[in-house]
Amino acid sequence: MDVGNMSKAKHGAGHIGERQREQEHAIAPGDVDRDVTTGRSGFAERFAWRLLRVWFLLSRAHTLGVRGAAFDAAGRVFLVKHTYVTGWHLPGGGVEIGENFYAALVRELAEEGNLQLGDPAELFGIYHNNNTSRRDHVAVYVCRNVEQAENHGGDGEIADSGFFPIDALPEGTTPATARRLAEIINHQPPSLEW
Repeated sequence: MDVGNMSKAKHGAGHIGERQREQEHAIAPGDVDRDVTTGRSGFAERFAWRLLRVWFLLSRAHTLGVRGAAFDAAGRVFLVKHTYVTGWHLPGGGVEIGENFYAALVRELAEEGNLQLGDPAELFGIYHNNNTSRRDHVAVYVCRNVEQAENHGGDGEIADSGFFPIDALPEGTTPATARRLAEIINHQPPSLEW
């Protein structure tokens, strides 16, 4: 196979590293059928997100993402609650075209939490995230002594965020987030799957 001549048109491959958030911002979260009293999404918004997910899966060869287990000087971990998925997650997102993992991490920490690295981040593991698609991979970094310039007031992407003691994670912390934190805190090797 001539790998030097693998054009998208010829081989049907998407761009590696396109941001997953392209799909998320195609329809602004909260703009479609959201119950303002409960904050819950209605049928139309859920259907739109599912439709965009199908488009996303069909149009990309691989996706690359990054997440940061961001700990402050007190040892608390920073978690975010997105407007478009349930649960509390490690901050992060897609790696842009032409961007490396580390640059994506720094950008995502700033965007989602107004966070700045204290110590250099250390790559903990690269995971296959079969929950999103068979082609999704996520790099997880451990970030120590992060500082928050100011509280993130929330926006169209982030509904809530904050620092939490590792032994008192908020209700609704996703199982994958809890597994990643347990691996890091207990000095376990990273699993292969998200």
